[in-house]
Amino acid sequence: MMVLLRHLLGDVLRQLRQRQGRTLREVSADARVSLGYLSEVERGQKEASSELLSSICGALGVPLSQVLREVADQLALAELQEAALLDGSVPADTVPSPDRLGIDTVPDRVPDVVDMVGV
Repeated sequence: MMVLLRHLLGDVLRQLRQRQGRTLREVSADARVSLGYLSEVERGQKEASSELLSSICGALGVPLSQVLREVADQLALAELQEAALLDGSVPADTVPSPDRLGIDTVPDRVPDVVDMVGV
């Protein structure tokens, strides 16, 4: 089982949009992306270009770096799960999913730069 980056990216974008209580139509209009294309990106059916990702993140008011960080975290977890299954050290039914671990996949608030540098 290989985890596809486009699926993780789509999941993160959908979670962000839903957490904001926004519709696909609203975000697609703000990002100037067709509704159908945004839907396909969220479902992991289309690979989004860097320009498109930047536009979607801008429409969501979220830095692209936050989205990529979240995707990277989920990818790392998926790789650990896959490795545990492949080496047989953990039975398949005991490998926890992110939601079973209580991992909140998208933070409620992006830290301000001031938060990060401690000024």
